[in-house]
Amino acid sequence: MNAKRYIRLALLIVLPFFLFGGCADEAPDPAPRYPWRDWMDWERLVDWDTLTVGGRARTFNVHLPPQYEEGDTLFPLVIGLHGTGGSAVQFDRHYHLSEKADEAGFVAVYPNGLRSDGRLGIRTWNAGSCCDFAMREHVDDVEFISELIDRLIETYRIDAKRIYVTGMSNGGMLAYRLAAEIPEKIAAIAPVSCTMVFDPPAEQSRPLPIIHLHSVLDEIVPYEGGTNSLGYHFAPVDSVLNVWAKRNGCLPNAQVVVDNDRYTQMQWVDETGSPLIMHYVTADGGHSWPGGEQVRPGAAPPSAAIDANDLLWNFFERLRIP
Repeated sequence: MNAKRYIRLALLIVLPFFLFGGCADEAPDPAPRYPWRDWMDWERLVDWDTLTVGGRARTFNVHLPPQYEEGDTLFPLVIGLHGTGGSAVQFDRHYHLSEKADEAGFVAVYPNGLRSDGRLGIRTWNAGSCCDFAMREHVDDVEFISELIDRLIETYRIDAKRIYVTGMSNGGMLAYRLAAEIPEKIAAIAPVSCTMVFDPPAEQSRPLPIIHLHSVLDEIVPYEGGTNSLGYHFAPVDSVLNVWAKRNGCLPNAQVVVDNDRYTQMQWVDETGSPLIMHYVTADGGHSWPGGEQVRPGAAPPSAAIDANDLLWNFFERLRIP
């Protein structure tokens, strides 16, 4: 990334911090509407779990649903990957995946991307040709998540055949890379507001089910592809899904399930009629998590047409690694 592009990215991400900054020694409000200051305060209060990968200390936080203490059964695991400039705490507080975990009875884990070595300390993932510090330093985030899965299986009652990954923006991009590189460990993925920025291996060892959520109003990762205001170029979402449809052995043409003025739902099915790829495109929202919170004034509002947490879990819960 050249210097000019980095400056634009830094300003876009850090400006809300200056506008809504506060003192870290004050207890954060439990549910502020625009919790930028507060989720940064919460980061300092979290007792992070640590895993050393490639000589780097990587951090994550585990959320156990109430049902975990009630017996000795194995639980599904959903890994939530934040976007560029976000964090594990930010993902949890803005997108409310832990609430869905409590309702549905799955374990949720929120890893942190690696902080940059600059003054802003922006967290990113190396998803391929994006993003920023993690990409430039060739950080092996695939190995981090792979070893994290192993650690969680050893430490908690996790069903190794029911491990799922979802991610917002740069986190969703990493979800695609994980699906291509460690499909033996992941049952399905749910990328949100992103595209694939990685050339996957030619062969896929097994079909990898995908549910992808996007808005036609997304200006950060344009749905139709192209170059955004930060200078990143992205492939069209439909071309990515067509690539995965072929990799998954789906029939060539997508089926339109719903098409109204709020959203379109499409799916790619295999020869048995089972949907291996599901895709929702909303007419509202933008670069945001459908059904979540608007993360700051001026940010794209979340779609009100669909709820990401409900959709991803409805998709995930029927799937397991063969």
